[in-house]
Amino acid sequence: MASQTAQQAAQQKELARKLEEYIEKIHYSDRYSDDEFEYRHVILPKQLLKMVPKDYFGPDDSGVLRLLTETEWRGIGITQSLGWEHYEVHAPEPHVLLFRRAKDFVAPTQHTAARFKDTRRK
Repeated sequence: MASQTAQQAAQQKELARKLEEYIEKIHYSDRYSDDEFEYRHVILPKQLLKMVPKDYFGPDDSGVLRLLTETEWRGIGITQSLGWEHYEVHAPEPHVLLFRRAKDFVAPTQHTAARFKDTRRK
């Protein structure tokens, strides 16, 4: 039993090492925009795409990701500033995720967040 536990721990450690290696290879495009939105695409290494939880994919077994929530895309290693939303999938290239945010997006500051908290308490 102890050797099986040690083997599982070693497998998990190796999986975490591979995941970290793949996350370092995520490619973030430059930003581009139109009148309304700022855009960018994120290219996942294909090996990382294979490690994404199965429930993140569409129900039709096409191998295409569904639109992910911010918690989900951050959970697979994508790191971006606030305000981005995963808004589109491109079936021919399921490892490419398309993001957008409002062109005039301004992230809330700690000062603003603290002031908001204070007004809610009153």
